[in-house]
Amino acid sequence: MSIPTIKLNDGEEIPAIGFGTFQIPSDGSTYTAVKKALEFGYRHIDTAVAYFNEAEVGKAIKDSGIPRNQIWVTSKLWLQDHGFTAATKAIDVSLQKLGLDYIDLYLIHQPYGDVPGAWRAMEEAKKAGKIKSIGVSNMTPKIWSKFVPQFSTMPSVDQVEFNPYFQQRELRDILKKNNVRLEAWSPLGQGNKGLLSNPVITKLAEKYGKDVGQIILRFENEEGIIVLPKSVHDSRIKNNLDIFDFELTNDEMLLIKSLDKNKGQHDPDAVGVEDMLLSAFDVHAK
Repeated sequence: MSIPTIKLNDGEEIPAIGFGTFQIPSDGSTYTAVKKALEFGYRHIDTAVAYFNEAEVGKAIKDSGIPRNQIWVTSKLWLQDHGFTAATKAIDVSLQKLGLDYIDLYLIHQPYGDVPGAWRAMEEAKKAGKIKSIGVSNMTPKIWSKFVPQFSTMPSVDQVEFNPYFQQRELRDILKKNNVRLEAWSPLGQGNKGLLSNPVITKLAEKYGKDVGQIILRFENEEGIIVLPKSVHDSRIKNNLDIFDFELTNDEMLLIKSLDKNKGQHDPDAVGVEDMLLSAFDVHAK
């Protein structure tokens, strides 16, 4: 099965669905899950320095036997390494851990501190062929307007929390103007019971003979969102990919759009978030 791709503003084609590896431990679990995802047909793997599993992601890609140019790999810079010099070094460390010659997409993971310096380092790495596309993550409209006007190139994506209960309309208006794609982390609402048992979605699941997760992911796909579902269970990993053989109608899309509560579980604008995140991990410790 071939996965549809979405064209980014730099001309690169990113697979519309990827496999997320957040909170999958680096005790062999990441290697197993990524290898399984690639066997099932995923061609887009999302990791980060702060997930501490880049090495296992790289090993699974290498051992898969799939040509490197057929797999899209994303990693992310941790805010401990913001600033031009630190970010330049961190990019090389990521490449080394992944065991790759280049990274398809590299993101500023948490947008605090010397973001412009980090961005310049990413632009330089892109010019040097170490990175194909560069983007940001967790940028709200407020954070976007603070930093992006200082960039000399436009990000290709903003990876943020997104699901039917949090549809990021204000942010999407800003991104659309700049031809920037939204990538969804937590596209299934991190197991939100209310969302997963919502009658609008459960009825559609019944109608199409799909599970609730597939309906949600299909809705997001039809909205033009790049989705990154995560699981360590084989059946779920496989099912999350099986969303391209049906289409929701306009009315059904509107019904799901009406579920928006415009509130997520993570607020990057909240006071103290930067300090909390900075003390959460030491990415140089391992």
